[in-house]
Amino acid sequence: MGRMQRSKGARGERELARELTRVLGVETGSIYRSVQHAGKEGAGDVLGVPGVHIESKRTESLSLYKAMEQALDDCGRDIPIVCHKRNLQQWLVICELRDLVKLSRAVVAIVGESDDLNAGE
Repeated sequence: MGRMQRSKGARGERELARELTRVLGVETGSIYRSVQHAGKEGAGDVLGVPGVHIESKRTESLSLYKAMEQALDDCGRDIPIVCHKRNLQQWLVICELRDLVKLSRAVVAIVGESDDLNAGE
């Protein structure tokens, strides 16, 4: 992979982390880009969502099943998801149907927790 592709991937991971922070209503910095080249092999591209392994794909063309296979290979016991974005489009979240309820519960737990934190303000 060339330097431009790696750079675009890193920008996409940071963009996704910001968007997840906004959508989930969590504290800034609690969802962040992993630094895989610094010894976190097997970690998702974006960290901070408990129980969810996030692969970020910021590309015009996506091999969906290959991306999900990567997430499945690396997820351990976490729920594997692939977040994909094309230029000028919204982020999409892809998961296996069998994981939909577990993913929904993980999101509700995070959103409920951030609502509890914001209630004290």
